Parts: sequence; C-alpha cells; structure tokens
Amino acid sequence: MVEGSELKKVRPNSRVYQRYYLLDAGLQALCWEPSKKDSDKARIALASIREVRTGRNTEVFRTSGVYEQISEDCAFSIIYGELYESLDLVAHSTEVAHIWVTGLRYLIQYGKNALDMLASKQHSLRLGWLEQLFASAADKELQRGRIESLSPNNGSGANDLTIVKPTLGARNERVTQREFIEVFHDFCTRPEIYFLLVQFSSNKEFLDVQDLTRFLEAEQGVAQVTEEDSLSLIQSHEPSEEGQQQGYLSMDGFNSYLMSPECHLFDREHDTVCQDMSQPLSHYFINSSHNTYLIEDQYKGPSDISGYIRALKMGCRCVEVDIWDGPDEEPVVCTGHTLCPPLALRNVLEAIARFAFVASEYPLIVCIENHCSLRQQKVMTQHLVRILGDQLSTQPPDERESYLPSPQDLRHRILLKGKKLEPGWEAEEGEVSEEDEGAEMCPRMKAASNGGAGLEDSPKEKQQRSFNSTAASQCNPPHLPHKQFHLLKELSDLVTLCESVHFVDFPTSRKSQKPWQLCSFNETQAGRLAGETPGDFVNQNKRFLSRVYPSPMRIDSSNVNPQDLWKCGCQIVSMNFQTAGLMMDLNAAWFRQNGNCGYVLRPAIMRREVSYFSADTRDTVPGVLPQLLHVKVISGQNLPKPRGSVAKGDVVDPYVYVEIHGIPADCTERRTRTVSQNCDNPVFDESFEFQINLPELAMVRFVVLDDDFIGDEFIGQYTIPLECVQPGYRHVPLQSLTGEDLPHAKLFVHVALTNRRGGGKPHKRGLSVRKARRRRDYTALRDLEIRVVDEVFKMAGPLLREATDLRENMQNSVAMFRELCGVSAVSNLMQCILALGSRVRGPDGIPLLLFDLQKHYPTLEPQGALPDVLRRVVSTYDMMVQASKAVFELSDGIYERILHIKIAAMTFHEHLQSLAAKEGLKGRKAGRAVESFTWNITILKGQADLLTYAKAEVEENMKQVHDAALTGNLARESRGVTRARSQSRKSQHDNANACDERFQR
Repeated sequence: MVEGSELKKVRPNSRVYQRYYLLDAGLQALCWEPSKKDSDKARIALASIREVRTGRNTEVFRTSGVYEQISEDCAFSIIYGELYESLDLVAHSTEVAHIWVTGLRYLIQYGKNALDMLASKQHSLRLGWLEQLFASAADKELQRGRIESLSPNNGSGANDLTIVKPTLGARNERVTQREFIEVFHDFCTRPEIYFLLVQFSSNKEFLDVQDLTRFLEAEQGVAQVTEEDSLSLIQSHEPSEEGQQQGYLSMDGFNSYLMSPECHLFDREHDTVCQDMSQPLSHYFINSSHNTYLIEDQYKGPSDISGYIRALKMGCRCVEVDIWDGPDEEPVVCTGHTLCPPLALRNVLEAIARFAFVASEYPLIVCIENHCSLRQQKVMTQHLVRILGDQLSTQPPDERESYLPSPQDLRHRILLKGKKLEPGWEAEEGEVSEEDEGAEMCPRMKAASNGGAGLEDSPKEKQQRSFNSTAASQCNPPHLPHKQFHLLKELSDLVTLCESVHFVDFPTSRKSQKPWQLCSFNETQAGRLAGETPGDFVNQNKRFLSRVYPSPMRIDSSNVNPQDLWKCGCQIVSMNFQTAGLMMDLNAAWFRQNGNCGYVLRPAIMRREVSYFSADTRDTVPGVLPQLLHVKVISGQNLPKPRGSVAKGDVVDPYVYVEIHGIPADCTERRTRTVSQNCDNPVFDESFEFQINLPELAMVRFVVLDDDFIGDEFIGQYTIPLECVQPGYRHVPLQSLTGEDLPHAKLFVHVALTNRRGGGKPHKRGLSVRKARRRRDYTALRDLEIRVVDEVFKMAGPLLREATDLRENMQNSVAMFRELCGVSAVSNLMQCILALGSRVRGPDGIPLLLFDLQKHYPTLEPQGALPDVLRRVVSTYDMMVQASKAVFELSDGIYERILHIKIAAMTFHEHLQSLAAKEGLKGRKAGRAVESFTWNITILKGQADLLTYAKAEVEENMKQVHDAALTGNLARESRGVTRARSQSRKSQHDNANACDERFQR
C-alpha cells in the first residue's frame, strides 16, 4: 500500500479513470496521481475516513452506467468527511481489493500502531499454540524431509495430523522451531479465511464471543444464538489453550469451524424425515430403480442379487422383478430377449424381504412383470406369500376414496405392482394384456446378434442365449397390439394398490382410471406427452401414479434426466442405479432432502386439485414467488488429479461450473475463471446470480473440472436440492463420478437466497438486482366468458392490487434502507443495522442515532444535529416502518376477503362444463374457460400466500432490527428490553403450512 497500486476510480458521470493510489510515508493520508488537483488536494486524510465499504454499494456505483461491468468482489468505496463523500474504486483483482480494504481498516482503527500490531504477531494465539505444539513434539524426531503439523482443519474439534512435505534440505536434519512455524504459515494459512476473520472481528486477529455471535446470526443465519452457544463453539474448535480460556477464536479455530459439518452446505435438518408423510401416495416423488437385478448393461451384462441390496440401501422404494419360467419349475428373474443370466426368484425375494426397510420404513413397491405359465405362477404366488409374509399389503383399496393411502399409513408394507383380473372375477384364471418392456428392445437386439455372429461367445453366453431363445422368439414388435396371457387369480389378488393399466389418453384416464391404477410409460412416450400436453400430464399425476422407464434403446444402461419427468409430476422415474453420472447425481441428491427415505413431497402447485402449472414454462410460475440465488465461489481445497489423467502429470488447472437444474425457465449454468497450476487452494472469488422460478423443484450442482486443451477432465461434483441449501459461508464436500466422497476435497462458497427485491428470511438472505424505475406490474385474472363466474372473480381485482401494493411498498422501502446503509443486496436488516452502527458515531464516540425498543416497531431517534446523509437514513427508516406496519395491520383482512372469493368461485368448479355450454362455449373455447378458471384460482391462492409471507417477513425484519440494535449498542437504555430472537426455519415452515391448510379449507 505504501508502494501503491493502480486502481480505477468511478465518477458520478459514469466516467472511469485509471489512477495510482498509495499511502504517504507517514501513513497519515491516501494519495493518488496523476490528478488535476493540487497535490495537497489529491489526498484523503485517514483520520477523516468514516468507513471502508466493500462491493458496489454507494450511490455512485449504483447509478453508474458501467455498474454491470464492475465485479462486486473487486469494488470498494472510501466514505470520508463530514458530508460522507465517497471515493469509489475498482481493483484489478479480488486479492488487491482485499489488501486495500483490510489495510485501510487496520490503519483507521489503530493508526500508526497498526504496523506495531502486525509486527507483534509473534505473540498471537497461533504462534503461542505452535510454540507449545513444537515443544511437546520435540521427542517425535521432527525432520526436514517430513514435517508432521497439527492443523484443526477437519472440524472434528480434535487436532488432526496432516502431513506437509516442504523442500527443506537434507532429509535427516532436525527442524528448528522457526522453520516449523514458517512452514505451517506457508501451508496452513488460507488468505480468504484470514480476510473473513479480520472483517468480522473488527480488525482483530481473533473473534471474541460477541463477534462470533454476530457472525452466526447475521452471516450464517443461525437462529436463537446465545453467547453460551458461541463460547461452546470456541471450546470445540479453538486449538490454543489461551484462546479457550479467554473465549477467543483464532484463525485456526475459525478455519476449523468453517470446515466442520456445521458449516457444510447441506442443511442437517434434512438428514432425517422432515416432510409431511400423511399426504396421498400420488403426492410424492418415489425413488425408483430400473431392472434392479442388472449391474452392468441391458443386453449381455451380469445379473446379481447385489443390485437389489445396493438399491434398497440407497433408499430406493420401487424395484423391478421381471419373472419368466425357469428350469425345475422354479421361476427366474431376467430380462427377456437378452443374454443377461437369470436369478432364482426365491433368492431375489429373500433379498428384498431382508433389506426392504433397512434404509426406510415407508412402503416399497415391487414391480412384477409376469411372463410365467400358470404352473409357475402358482409357484411365484407361494414364494411371494411365504417369503414376504406379513409385509405384503393385501388389503383391497377403499373404492369410496379418491386418493391412495399415505406413506405414513403404509409403513413397513410391500406393494405389488402388476396386472390384475377384472373386479368380481370368480374363475381360477383369466386373460389380461401382457407387459413386456424388454420386447421393445427386440429388433435392435436381433441386429446386434446378427452383427456379432462372427464373434465367439463363451460357453456361459451360449447357454444363456439358448435359455432366452424362447423369450426372444416371442418378441412383440411395438406397433402390434399387446398380447394376452393367462393370469392366476391367486396372484391377481396380491396386487391391491398398484394395478398396472394401459394408458390410452388423458381424457380416458380422467373418465375411467381409478386411484389405485398405475400407468407405465417409456421415456419416449413420456417425453412426447410432456412436450405436447404438459398441463394435462401434470393434472393426470395429481391423483394417479405414473411410472416412466428408460428407453429400450439404452442398452448401455444410461439414464434419462429425471428432472424432465419430475417437472410433469411423474412420481416414479426408474433409474439404472448401476450407471454413475449426472443423472444419478440428480436422483441421489434429490431424494436426500427428506432423510433419504425414498419419498419427496411434490411442489404444492403440483398437488392442489385446482392449480395452473405447465411443465414447459419458460417464465415465472403463477402464484409462486421467484427467488434469487446468489453464489460466490471463493476457493477450493485439496483438489485431486483427475482419475486416469497422465497427460499433464501433477499439474491441475481447475475451474468451477455452477449449474441450476429444474423447470426450463430455471436451467442455466455459469463458470469461473481457470486458476493455473493450483490444486491445493485455488482462489476463484467469483459471484453469480440466478433467478429461480420454482424453488421447490430446483437443484444446484457444483462441478470442478481440469482445464486442458485436449479435453477438460472431471475432478469432482456436488449436487444439492435448493431447499437443503444453508446460507452463509459454507464448505461443499466434493464427490467422485460414482458418488463417493473425495477425502478433504472441498469448495468454499458463500450462498444467499431471497425474493427479487432482496431481504427475506434470515436463513436464506439474498441479493437484489440493480433497480430502475418501472411501472408496477399487477397479476391479471382471466375472463372465462361465463358471466356468473366472471362476476365473482372481478371482485378480487381491487384486492389483488391492494395486496401487491402492500407487499411491494414494504419490500421497496427495505431495499432503499439497505442501500442507504451501504451494504450489499445480499444483506438482511440485521447486517444493515450492524453496519450502520459503525458510521453513526460522532467525534466523541457517542452515537448520533439510537433505537427506542419499547414499541413493537422500533423507532430511530436522532441524538442531535445530523448530516444530510443520516437524515435520509432516518426518513427512509420511518418510511420502511410505516410500510411494514401497513402490511402487518391490513394483510389479514385482505387475506380473508380473497379467501371468501376463492371459496365462492370454487362452488362453480364441478359445473363449469354445463355453465360453459349454457353460454354457448364448446370445444376449444370451453377448454380455455376451464384453463382460465384454474389460472384464476391459482393466482388467488398465490397472491394470498405472498401476503402471508410478507407479514411473516415484517415480523422477522422487526426482530432483526431489535436484536441488531442491542448487539450494536444502538439502543436507548430501557428496562426490561430483551433480545427478540428470529424464528427458526422449521417454525417459519410450519406457519406457512398452517396458512396453506387454512386457504385450502
């Protein structure tokens, strides 16, 4: 900083100037050159600096025409003087920006003593700990060629041995204490962690209890943190005895905490079942396996019982059993028309019975594809009853019910999916249509067999080909009608809640399909339906189960993208568990969000009887509040060399992709720059922003690749549902291609999530985009051209406008207050108030503003004459409070009136067709009327929900202001004032569910 750096200066007129900035020799002022000003004017006295602000968070930056071209991580501003002027600068790298920000803050706080403090680091907590550690290890023969250092970087709270191998000279020479400490500094100091520590500790070398409490609440979104909690965390992670005794968390302790499971990206609340399991079975996505007995390809690969065991241990709740006649009157499990070897049915069922409920207590669906003769069907029935026993669900469905039972009701039950005889069938057998998914593969398999006639088969393959010749000769071309076969009534009676039926079209299903009947689609057919009639497909799956299996052309056992079918509401998407890759990463991550129990509740908009949702939407979803996801990829740690890579030796040039998977409107990806030749601790420091239109169906995937001119190679990945993402500074544990954890390989990221105007819940804070003045958009209801219904919906128009005005006035005022506080849009109100506290103190250190916390809405009161910028802060805060008060006091009344209109409109739902006919609406016009009705109901429900969330947001905001005023010593002394405490994530979720149930009634 004394030698200087080239920085870009941004002016209010959007002009950008390149200047050379440096500190004067006496460390008294910041100077720059060249300048048209006199040399004594081209300087800012450090004593006049009020704040060093990171990011693009001043009026100059926000109104600049080059705003979008400036990196958030390279920008910083110096606020100085009585008028709070700003010098807005952009560094050429994040590292340079960090150095200037940290250095200036040190100098502002400690003046000339800053250098003395830096020089006295030899007495820091880390050095004291290392000296003690070196002395205690003197008898361990520390040698130059191999230094064993203790570094608490695995978050276990213990000191874990990690080995570093610096080149220090002769292998057998002893290492001195100085060399040991130097090597530890070189290998175990992460600059990005150090800058964070200094930022959140008010420029100290450690976090005290108060600093850590503020960090946990404001940055990590941890609710209800006490100083006792912070002290306990220090005791768990601080390696030095001095730090533990004084309640200080050093950089090594801070690093230990950030690397611990508490700071993983995945929210540990989702490690157990956390969703409502009392909904009908059709309201859940179900983890499903395809041809579970195969462990390689679909044609010649081996079959093994381990396929079932592995799938069931992974939480799979739907397995497949293709059964054919076997030798010695024993049915076998195999794929017809292929060379895959068979398994004895008896052994398969024994494995299923043993492992069915090891990973989950919720129902297991066993898909039976029956190709057996009546004689072997008899044996099959005996095996099913004897081996599965009481676990087998044989209770007939209740024909009075409109939906299937819930997973909760069917715990520890095995449901058979298969063909069934007509109701009331009395004979011992009857004809049904045959299911033969393998037959669709037959033409290609014949071509493969003919093409490979010249190849020598092993004796085992020849025997298997002979065994399957009968099945192959029965190949049923896809264009022919389904063959009929005889089904034993005893076997038919075992199929109760998952009867397999043929799909004709959606109108036929709506008219005749029963809740316990299930249709199966191959991925080609399902994809066509999703493309041509996505809305009908979603509606079909509100009440009925749909199963989708891979195309028969996937001979290599590759997988379909399950998201393409989940977005249509398809509950059972069968996956080839034996094939690792992107698709299985998505599947495995998706089902982890509910305790890996194999069931995930579908988004509410897919479950409601009357709701408008199209699977191919490329815009916002009606009635769903879009979210903004902010991801900053900070650094990586211990990235391994790509498996099998030999071209570049040990050199790794990593970069990171951040991918969003969900509905088409959400799917996108962004990548960081490449960091050359660094696998130990590459620093990326790049931020990305994504709009998520259906958060309940979105997933985030981090992929680390090695940049190579020949072809980029895979290093590691991690996939996580958006609902499971924890906010704040988090480590992401990387996994291999096969889904196994890569030891010590991680990414370090910062994540925030919020609504489009910023703010939001404390545990999912976020950012807002740069705002421009624009006309307010109101969601419009549609005309049905059915007069009596339209009259009811017209009453909702003014209420919806009023609800929108209440919400947006409040959110806009919060955004304006945040901007005046000079914090980024990733910040919540607690961070706003804490940041405000550092700049509202007068020359004597007494605050110019204080909060009165006696009232429900804290008031901000001047304590004397204020500069113009602080008067604006007070007026904007008052405006925010008034807008928040309006939401809190008026929202319930508007909600109730919207609810009454929705109830009145729903009385017409059952008679829409007849009402449309009376108005002369037929065919497509009648269909549009029904669609418009569904749209309007969805809008009413969505706008009412948004109003409820806005009220909860107001309560949360006021609690944050209250707590931050106490934490930042900005509260007037009042008796009986205590911390308000933010809601936990679970309580907020429960409140939202309660409102949803109320609206449904």
